[in-house]
Amino acid sequence: MRLPGRYDGVARPIVTYGSNPVLHRPCVPVTVFDRALRHLVLDMFASMQAADGVGLAANQIGVDARVFVIDCPDAHGEDVAGYVVNPELTVLPPGDDEPATETTEEGCLSVPGPYAELPRAFRARVDGVDVHGQPTSIEATGMAARCLQHEVDHLNGTVYVDLLPEELRERLLAEAAGPEGELPA
Repeated sequence: MRLPGRYDGVARPIVTYGSNPVLHRPCVPVTVFDRALRHLVLDMFASMQAADGVGLAANQIGVDARVFVIDCPDAHGEDVAGYVVNPELTVLPPGDDEPATETTEEGCLSVPGPYAELPRAFRARVDGVDVHGQPTSIEATGMAARCLQHEVDHLNGTVYVDLLPEELRERLLAEAAGPEGELPA
């Protein structure tokens, strides 16, 4: 689904791991559905595009709100693009000839650079509302399902590296920080 004007927002800086507490705690549910929320969603799409990402949670631009956007392919190469406010994740059973889980490389705009293999459910759905408070959902497979899970994790205060063994997490964070020893702001 193509969303007209979705990249008309203003790109905001991406919050990096450890630089802002909003990235490391559950986000607050959205209760006000106004112009500011619509602008936030547009800014999130613009920020995701500017950072060359496939998904972005509101806390990744420093906003404490349960909102995410995605624009990435599913297991069949079809574009899955959209957003959900106050999402609830459901891991779905696999379809015929589909694996229950898939282990592939995963990365994150908030941990720029490194990737690590991480198992995720192959099929997932999020249910929530749109910027007008109307019900909406996104169901996806493959990379898009991974993205749904990754973004909901963000909104719950978990960055993908938090799911990895400590030694690997520390190595990836050091790699992301580079020779200066600090993640880019």
